[in-house]
This record gives sequence, structure tokens and C-alpha cells, in this order.
Amino acid sequence: MTTDVVNGLTLRRSPEGDLPVVVQVSGEAALFSRPELKVERVSYPVMTPSAAVGVLESIFWKPEMRYQIVAIEVLKPVKQFSVRRNETSDVAPLAEAIKGTRRVDTAAHRDQRNAVCLRDVTYRIHAHIELAAHADKPVAAYRDQLRRRVRKGACFQQPYLGTREFSAEFGWPDDTPRADVNEEIGIMLHSVHRDGKPGQPRMEWFAARVVAGVLYVPERGIELALPVEGQVV
Repeated sequence: MTTDVVNGLTLRRSPEGDLPVVVQVSGEAALFSRPELKVERVSYPVMTPSAAVGVLESIFWKPEMRYQIVAIEVLKPVKQFSVRRNETSDVAPLAEAIKGTRRVDTAAHRDQRNAVCLRDVTYRIHAHIELAAHADKPVAAYRDQLRRRVRKGACFQQPYLGTREFSAEFGWPDDTPRADVNEEIGIMLHSVHRDGKPGQPRMEWFAARVVAGVLYVPERGIELALPVEGQVV
């Protein structure tokens, strides 16, 4: 693996020797929930790699490709606010929802929960595109398609920042300087792999820290499973 320093960032190159693609995203609010806090929603202070993948896939995605996040730049100081949100404790399975065979009574299953969210956020996402074995085009073709869609402002669905109520704007990266953010964040989700048993995705995690406004994401995380409800560990 080779790396290069670009605008003060140490970025690893792809196996083909290319630098990551870059997309800038912003929003009025964001909520990147910490998984260890079940009752109240508390956001990580920065965007997570899984949320960054979700933004990129909303802009451009094909079944023969996946995104690997390299780094996330934090361009604005971390500001938090609290809000009380209505959530439902009863969710219909996707198959039943599509068929319309089950109706969810949100009023009867409504819970009010506090959430600690982020306000006025902007990030620059650096990512590589990895191809599956059945891809019929070179990786450069997929990178070019992503860049064209970013320039045009095209997307398959409106990107969001952690939760669908906080929509994201995206565009070509500018020269906005990084915020002076330095923080040890703790364990953060690296990636989710759905190549195992049905309904049992494999999850990789990593120890996250922001240094001088940059969250570097390692190429691979450590595979760990979340505890099953009721399980004693």
C-alpha cells in the first residue's frame, strides 16, 4: 500500500495507484447514533464511515461495486443540540410492508426519546471504489460516473446525515479549511458485510480518533458482533 500527502492529508492509494475520489457534504443537522446507547440517541461528534458510504451510494451505486472510506475531513466545529423525537417500537418487515399485509399503529406504539444531534455540519469524504469479480468495466469508469453525478447534483435518492429527517446537500469539494477538532472518539463501526448467513451481517469496528480535523479510516477493521438482546457477557 502506497500513500501520498495531499493538502496536508495522508491518503492511501488504491491497488491501481489512484487517489481517492472526494465529495463534500453538508447539512443543517446530523445524527450518527452511537450503538452502545440504546434508549437515548446520542450522536458521534463526527460522521461515521457507514454514514459516508450511505451518502455516496445515494449519489451513485452499482451492484458490482462498493465504497471504501479512506478519510473524512471535519470542516466546521462540533456543535450539538437536543431534541425530543417520536419513534415507533413496532416496525413491519419489509416484505409485509411492500405487500400491505400488515398495518403498523404508530400511535399505539409511539415512544418519545431524547436525541443529542449535531448542528450545521460539513464534511469532505475521501473514498476508493472497489469492484467485485463480475464487474465488466474498469474502476476508472465508475469513478468518472460518480464525479459526473456529483458535478450535476444528480442522485438516486436524497442523501441524509445519519437519519432521513436530516437531509444532506452534496457537491464538488472546495478549499474550505478543516476545523480544529481533536478528539478520541472510541469504538466506531467500520463496515457491514452481508455475505454471511441471512439476517446475520458481519460487522467490523475500529478505534476512531480525529486529529487536526481529520478522521482516518483504516483499510480493515476488527470483526466483532453486537451482543444479542438478553445475552449475558
